[in-house]
Amino acid sequence: MTEKITLGDMVVDVMFKDIKNIHLSVHPPTGNVRISAPLKMDIDTIRVYAISRLSWIKTHQRKLREQDRETPREYLERESHYVWGERYLLRVKTHSAPPMVMLSPRHMDVSVRPGSGPDKIERVLAAWYREQVRGVAKKLITKWEPVMGVNVSKVFVQRMKTRWGSCTPDTRSIRLNTELAKKPRECLEYIVVHEMVHLLESTHNARFVALMDQWLPDWRELRKRLNRAPLSHAEWTY
Repeated sequence: MTEKITLGDMVVDVMFKDIKNIHLSVHPPTGNVRISAPLKMDIDTIRVYAISRLSWIKTHQRKLREQDRETPREYLERESHYVWGERYLLRVKTHSAPPMVMLSPRHMDVSVRPGSGPDKIERVLAAWYREQVRGVAKKLITKWEPVMGVNVSKVFVQRMKTRWGSCTPDTRSIRLNTELAKKPRECLEYIVVHEMVHLLESTHNARFVALMDQWLPDWRELRKRLNRAPLSHAEWTY
């Protein structure tokens, strides 16, 4: 069940869920506000909570709106593309074989069949980025599972419009944003650890913070680093 509350010129989406604690989030690109609240919580109580967090909300909205944003990609020769935080210049090559992507110190070479246009190149790169995240994430999960004493049953990698990752504790699965392949590897590790901690603690409470501090002491700096990185040019919807 969903409702909306209005605070001046701000509209807040309220989603009632089977949870114990209220949770507030601000989403890119324009700072849409969402509150997840327990099913039986009174809407007036939620309004008071939102008002108490107005300063925090406005600060995060301002940061999102001021954040650098990538220019739209046209998938043309010498266009800039990013892999693990490094910049590469695109080179498009044609050959009569399945598509492939190769990196050299300065270039990203995308090989496609003759006659392939920008749409095809975009699809090839999207699939390649997805596999980059999947491959690195699996190694990170293998690294962290014995440390945390948890088991991740499934990893899904997809384009996500409002978040870097998510976790479903009931199925022990995590989802990761394909865009993470463009950010520094340490940022992907932060998101993987963040979502794996949710297998032990579903909310961002004191226990969650304590576990993050225990296993990834510099997580706050990594979060800042990720949030300072340019956002995708896409007009994200919410």
